[in-house]
Amino acid sequence: MTDTQVTDTQVTELADELLELTFDANPLWPTTLGLRSHLTGLPDHSESGEHALRGAALDVASRAAALDPATLSTEDAVTRDIVVHKAHAVADEVTTRLVEYTVTDLFIAPAAELLTLLPKTTVTDAETTDAYLTRLAAIPDYLADVAERHRAGVAAGRTPVALLTRAAIEHIDRYLTDPANDPLAGQELAAAAAAKRERLLADVVRPAFAAYRDVLADEIVEHGRPPERAGVGWLPDGEQTYRTLCRIHTTTDRTPADLHQTGLDIIAALTEEYAQLGKSVFGTSDQREIFARMTADPAMRWRDAEELLDSAKEAVARAEAAAPDWFGRVADTPCAVEPVPAADAPGAPTAMYLWPSLDGTRPGIYFANTDRATERDRFLSEVMAFHEAVPGHHFQLSIAQQLTELPLLRRVDSPTAYAEGWGLYTERLADEMGLYTSDTYRLGMLAVDSMRAGRLVVDTGLHAKGWSRERAMAFLRENTPMSALEIANEINRYIAYPGQALSYMVGRLEIVRQRAKATERLGAAFDLRAFHDTLLGGGALPLAVLDQLIDRWIAGQTDGVSRP
Repeated sequence: MTDTQVTDTQVTELADELLELTFDANPLWPTTLGLRSHLTGLPDHSESGEHALRGAALDVASRAAALDPATLSTEDAVTRDIVVHKAHAVADEVTTRLVEYTVTDLFIAPAAELLTLLPKTTVTDAETTDAYLTRLAAIPDYLADVAERHRAGVAAGRTPVALLTRAAIEHIDRYLTDPANDPLAGQELAAAAAAKRERLLADVVRPAFAAYRDVLADEIVEHGRPPERAGVGWLPDGEQTYRTLCRIHTTTDRTPADLHQTGLDIIAALTEEYAQLGKSVFGTSDQREIFARMTADPAMRWRDAEELLDSAKEAVARAEAAAPDWFGRVADTPCAVEPVPAADAPGAPTAMYLWPSLDGTRPGIYFANTDRATERDRFLSEVMAFHEAVPGHHFQLSIAQQLTELPLLRRVDSPTAYAEGWGLYTERLADEMGLYTSDTYRLGMLAVDSMRAGRLVVDTGLHAKGWSRERAMAFLRENTPMSALEIANEINRYIAYPGQALSYMVGRLEIVRQRAKATERLGAAFDLRAFHDTLLGGGALPLAVLDQLIDRWIAGQTDGVSRP
């Protein structure tokens, strides 16, 4: 065996080791992927657990960085770079101490995470049934650890936002008052196991949620930050925390000031497109009037939840039929379309996606939010379906899972900037593909462009510039055609999840830049299907690694040698 072969093996082993670290830190992740469903355990949010994770991740990063990329194959050099980046991101996230102040009804919070992800775990036999029941039994200790982290955060001045804490309390109240529809009881189990589960839910799980709810109500919410100080910049070391989160989510070193200005510039550039489509749909090119019609015209709302869901299903089916003309690689896993579960819907975003399980027991699921459907924007239906399902997240994540020649880390890990950048890129690609059925729905494409550009402005405004919640909402009211319901939900999400919202537009801009670079260098030889296959064929990548991948692909096209 040559030295290069040994080193290649080391790279794969380091990728596997890093993945195991992240799986051990959050065992719900592999289970929802359809991996190791027989394992027990819940995420470790203890301070000692996070400290150990950080040390182990930095050790992996150091060993990967010490490998000489010149001795590696092209694919293994990419894997090495991914491991170094991912390991540092894992370590960096620990320093932000998110669990202490992330209290919300959104699935990113520890309690909401259980109610969202545990029902998605795979239960197929006696072993996985026992694992599921063991996890239910572990919920009291899990929530007790989380409560202690909240208390530690309050003591250190790292407090959650009061408004979102109250929303979390209300979410738990909805869960506790509707035991007949407990999402944790949705798995099909044998009669004896189902009876044991019901006893666990009644005697162990619901009391634990009730106790955690009381901690929030009696000890935490009174210390919560007011909406005037909603950003993490108001916390101790908040400026550094936000810069760290920006780096994690964008996989770049772009500064909050740079990102803020980029958002303002994009919003200004959208004016001409609004004028053209507004003239077609409403007979006016005045942007203020276009926004008013989009947000107030009853024709822009849904008749009911069924109509909303039917539109989403039709858009996904239409995109699936067109995809082979634009991609050589296509997803071989079906995409289901379902409503957001009722208990989660009031605080959930307009749409979201859950990846398919690798064991084939669950398809990818596009969730459309049908809560208060008659208040939701009709024009967003198609663009959200293309972003979340096909050719967006479902396509990208399913194809990544199919790349069995790559280390598992590259098939299941998904840096936010790449994944969300791809989703946002496909919104405009869908227009090239002729998927929008009318200019009304193309206005939806512009509306989400405004929203994602607005995210750059309001996320940095809230967390780096000290904006109040109301100022952030006012900016979106002025510069986007979003409904009051959507604006409130979106701003609450940005407050709860600092930096994540930046990744969409940053990733899209980078993919567009890569496409323009390839088009310019290759000229008539540029093949868009091959470009898309290259983008999707390496798994999800940090943006700097993506840049190197495309440069190698361009070089391969010009010298006649095919390179990944």
